Amino acid sequence: MDRQALSGTKPSVAIVGGGVIGLGIGWRLAQAGCLVEIFERGEAGKGASWAAAGMLAAGVETEPGELALHALNRASQLAWPDFAAELEAATGQSVELRREGTLMVALNRDDAAQLRYTYDFQCAQGIALDWLSGAQAREREVFLHPNLAAAVYCAGDHQVENRKLVRALRAAFIAAGGRLREHCNVTAIETAGGKVTGLQLEAQSVAADIVVLAAGAWSGEIAGLPPIARPPVRPIKGQMLSLRMDPARPLLRHVVWTPRVYLVPRLDGRLLVGATSEERGFDANLTAGGVFSLLEGAWRALPGVEELSIDEMWVGFRPGSRDDAPILGAGEVEGLVYATGHHRNGILLTPVTANALATYILTGCMAEICQPFAITRFAETVGAASRRAMLPAKAQEQR
Repeated sequence: MDRQALSGTKPSVAIVGGGVIGLGIGWRLAQAGCLVEIFERGEAGKGASWAAAGMLAAGVETEPGELALHALNRASQLAWPDFAAELEAATGQSVELRREGTLMVALNRDDAAQLRYTYDFQCAQGIALDWLSGAQAREREVFLHPNLAAAVYCAGDHQVENRKLVRALRAAFIAAGGRLREHCNVTAIETAGGKVTGLQLEAQSVAADIVVLAAGAWSGEIAGLPPIARPPVRPIKGQMLSLRMDPARPLLRHVVWTPRVYLVPRLDGRLLVGATSEERGFDANLTAGGVFSLLEGAWRALPGVEELSIDEMWVGFRPGSRDDAPILGAGEVEGLVYATGHHRNGILLTPVTANALATYILTGCMAEICQPFAITRFAETVGAASRRAMLPAKAQEQR
């Protein structure tokens, strides 16, 4: 990105998408004195950010083949206490960062064998974990199933109240001087000579030096970009629900991962149960099968849930890339910055994404830890798809 072309002035930035990622980047840029506008197709933060569970699970979610992602997740997890404190100081609003830790539980011997494999792998990556017997797990959470086989405790994995986070980031962004344009649909990203020039809205064009594409699962749907620059992001449907506990005597205090679902207790008495993972496009329907699987999975680990009332049910769309890792930084189009594809880690990765992308926009320097997540890692497959799309229909059939 050519900072000399900006004549030493701070760039004007248009951010497409008003979830926690877009709001976080916008807040940092507004703090630095940039002219920054966020364009949100609906109400800010009411997409995947609102539908999430707010788990900061850099430890228990680590899987083979995701070591670069684990490093990014871990860096963001370590940044969360300071990020939350700064946000709360700026707005006077709590985001309920809770540090009780997380339990992964095994309900039978087969589950325990799988849990032991995961435990050994994660320990080998330097993640601090404690192996617990079923009885030891029930000392921490007395309402877990009495026949629990085993559990793992991760003291470093926490949670934040994502809906309060949304509200706080929105307030902080506006207070820092950012402009939020809700219910404002971006129909295209405008370019000229291989460089972004701004955005096309339904009724007008908006000029900008930099465009940040942070539209979550909709990032690949926005027109105006050449195929090679269009992020390979798809919606991954997740059904979730919340149950209502007695806040004075909750069934759970820790986040609990079971073989089928995760359970996230809130201070107000809600117990979040999630989530399905479905390749259904933007199908927003709740299904009997999805809700049944959530309730059954919760009941097998925590039998007392059968006495709780259902508080809410909803559907969200995670933005999944081809390798389920985020897409961050620059690409083929000058002035276009990607901040999308965070999949299940959008809340966790908010601090590191906001800090790194704002720094990149202001200085041209991308944090080393973010460099493996450039869109250029997809260049060969995206380019091949682009070439196929330009072939005549008969040639495509022959291939």
